[in-house]
Amino acid sequence: MASHHEAAIDGFPVMTDTKNHTAGGVGSPEGRLFRPASRAELAEAVELAFDYRGDVTVELTSGESVVGYLFNRDATGADPWIELFPADDPSSRRVGYAQIVSLAFTGEDTATGKSWETWVSKKESERRAEAARIEADARTRGHL
Repeated sequence: MASHHEAAIDGFPVMTDTKNHTAGGVGSPEGRLFRPASRAELAEAVELAFDYRGDVTVELTSGESVVGYLFNRDATGADPWIELFPADDPSSRRVGYAQIVSLAFTGEDTATGKSWETWVSKKESERRAEAARIEADARTRGHL
């Protein structure tokens, strides 16, 4: 069952979603479905989809569903739009906001759990391992 939150993020109302996430919650939108009730809600969902590193499914007013990677958008013009690389088509596709019924975050979020701290920790571990390897090699050669 869908849940509606009355809170706002950056001046936009938080949208109805089907996973009962809390407003402003930290983490990936993976698995969430948005059925925006206003242009402001749609703009918020599009921004989330633009920042998402997985495929989204866009349900259109025609009944068609387009699955793909959202790579471009323009929310500022008189006729705002999004652009996707559809999963089943090598060319991009532009879809007007007026055609969008819902946005679902259906693809795997390839960025989940990959924070800056994780990257720094990994790089530091790699540097320590490389230093140990160089030291062991130097000892083997009798330099240390």
